[in-house]
Amino acid sequence: MGIKGFARSAVLLGMFFSTFAFADKANDTLVYASDSEPENISPYHNDLREGVVLARLAWDNLVYRDPDTGEYKPMLATAWKQVDDSTLDFDIRQGVKFQDGTPLTADDVVFTLNYVVAPDSKVVTVQNVSWIGSAEKLGDFKVRLHMKKPFPPALEYLSNAVPIFPKAYFEKVGLAGYSKQPIGTGPYKVVSVVAGEGVTLVRNDDYFKDSPQGMPHIKNLQFKVIPDAETRTAELMTGAVDWIWRVAPDQAEQLKQMPNLSVVSGGTMRIGFLILDARGTSSENSPMKNLKVRQAINYAINREGLASQLVGGESKPLQVACYPAQFGCDPSVATVYNYDPAKAKALLKEAGYPDGFETEIFAYRDRDYVEAIIGNLRAVGIKANLRYLKYAALRDQQRGGHVPISFQAWGSFSILDTSASAGTWFKGNPDDNIKDPQVQGWLQTADNALDPEVRKANYRKALQRISEQAYWTPLFNYSLNYAYNHDLQFKPYPDELPRFVLSRWN
Repeated sequence: MGIKGFARSAVLLGMFFSTFAFADKANDTLVYASDSEPENISPYHNDLREGVVLARLAWDNLVYRDPDTGEYKPMLATAWKQVDDSTLDFDIRQGVKFQDGTPLTADDVVFTLNYVVAPDSKVVTVQNVSWIGSAEKLGDFKVRLHMKKPFPPALEYLSNAVPIFPKAYFEKVGLAGYSKQPIGTGPYKVVSVVAGEGVTLVRNDDYFKDSPQGMPHIKNLQFKVIPDAETRTAELMTGAVDWIWRVAPDQAEQLKQMPNLSVVSGGTMRIGFLILDARGTSSENSPMKNLKVRQAINYAINREGLASQLVGGESKPLQVACYPAQFGCDPSVATVYNYDPAKAKALLKEAGYPDGFETEIFAYRDRDYVEAIIGNLRAVGIKANLRYLKYAALRDQQRGGHVPISFQAWGSFSILDTSASAGTWFKGNPDDNIKDPQVQGWLQTADNALDPEVRKANYRKALQRISEQAYWTPLFNYSLNYAYNHDLQFKPYPDELPRFVLSRWN
């Protein structure tokens, strides 16, 4: 919503705030809204941030990473032991129940770990589990995890991206049934899933008392899918919604003036970038195959302007294919593509495109950011026509090699390791459109080396080549504005996980 549209809404709704009472606190129901919905609520079968949020509500991992201290704490596993370089043993917590009342045992953990690496499991983000070899049961509450190779960030992945499924129930209903009526051990139960509308959850009152995140304070959660930003804001203002995010900077400033609302900002580890079709799979004569064209695109983009004027908050320009706080992410190795339209035009001329060319640019979110990028490209002669799709459709087109340029955003599943960023997009996984064998080799070595310095050195080599070859145009890290009912206690974290489990009403 633009300033004028927002102002109109504010004037029309302003009369309510002197007498309006937010009903959801009385009903102990937190309604949160976002613009996108996961194609499948199963946490292994979507890679959308909204799905990651739901996964943390309804499922648990073996390990918990404390968001304040970074310490790994027992969750579904009470203890773990490194048997050798590629083997971990876990003691599974006794007394934990799935949300249908069945007890958690080693069978569920072994089933989950073996299922996600099976060829027919259809896991979307393979990088999250591709390091797992197999699991075996050592006792009713004892599990051995075999890694394919040594994998130093194993606990980081186990604390973020490997939730545990119920063996008997999943085998009974299958993936299709599970996506409609999922069951986990998490602090909230999924009550209903309605495509295009959202997900309703209720507190799991049988949640295990020793959970490191504790029992939820709020009884009911409702996730609403509201694609239009103006509608989301209007529903927040009327009290129909209690919490929204991705609020544009100008809107955030306006909302700060509204009674009964709180607005906070926070930088995140999500990064925005363009993927350039360096192999030319989208068309036989794709300009993207030319290194000078890819470099020209990098010089054409005003990263500083995008970060400061559109994203705002704590967003910073980015030149490297990872988030700087991730282990192994060294921004100093990147080629610096400063905003230089004249240089971009010169490179296009050298590449044989003195008058530029026409192309498509694909996106699934942040249309205003993409339109600004399109403006930068047109200023140097590249006419980029926007194709705006739902995320799953764009992902399929991207993986199929049909996309010349795409705008993407990636939060690494909140994993603080470069294997979750560059490793996801350049290591030969389904999302790797570049397929550079040198980059793949360096990333593989980095992922599996036990010596931290060897890991860092190989990540540096990979990131340097990605930058030199301009396979991507890294843009910025995201900074989020959150707006919510002032009766709600909410704390944002850089990993972009709104922890509603820790929230409560004032």
